[in-house]
Amino acid sequence: MVGSTRAPGWRRVLWLALLAIAVLQGYFALRIAIWTVVPPSSTSFMRAAQLQLLRSGDPAPWRHDWVGYDRISPHLKRAVVASEDATFLTNDGVDWDAIRDAWDKNHSRRYERRDKVVGGSTITQQLAKNLFLSPERDYVRKAQELVITFMLEGILGKRRILEIYLNSVEWGDGIYGAQAAAQTYFHTSAARLGPAQAARLAVMLPAPRIYQRRLYSPYMNARTGVIAARMNDVRIPR
Repeated sequence: MVGSTRAPGWRRVLWLALLAIAVLQGYFALRIAIWTVVPPSSTSFMRAAQLQLLRSGDPAPWRHDWVGYDRISPHLKRAVVASEDATFLTNDGVDWDAIRDAWDKNHSRRYERRDKVVGGSTITQQLAKNLFLSPERDYVRKAQELVITFMLEGILGKRRILEIYLNSVEWGDGIYGAQAAAQTYFHTSAARLGPAQAARLAVMLPAPRIYQRRLYSPYMNARTGVIAARMNDVRIPR
């Protein structure tokens, strides 16, 4: 009798949990659908970063100016794709080979000794995380990231994904998007960035708050040359 009275309660909890998950996914899908025509004014990552800066007592000005896809230099598009996701135009939002490589490296003794985490995220996965999620690393968050990634791919398409990514990604403390980055570092617009400038901005993306203070360090100079050489080998949305 005890078991029979408990079972309906557990089923109710299970159904409520499933309903909550479905509602959450519907919310994400609706937001993404709106962004097919309206640009996002901010992202979860932006808001979290600004809150962290406010708590530190040294808030940086928020610089974020949206510019359309055609007003972003093709050099920057190519540089970012070359640096962050060379298979961007042909993958389904996930580079499974890169994920396997990252898994192998993160679970190898050599990388454990370095206390270094290797990522395998595509541009679409990075955008999914930036738009909606926290930077914490766990399997539940990664699963949700994959679901949002496939939503982005199915609803927005590659051109809009790259447009939103380039307009929302962080390029330093309080610096978000290509226009703010171009103005801050090179005193020009996103549309007028040259190949070398674009490659240098692309190299900053894994750790922009570190590299903004080392923009012309030996590593940045060398890596910029590598990305500049690769830029014309990648394809970008027209």
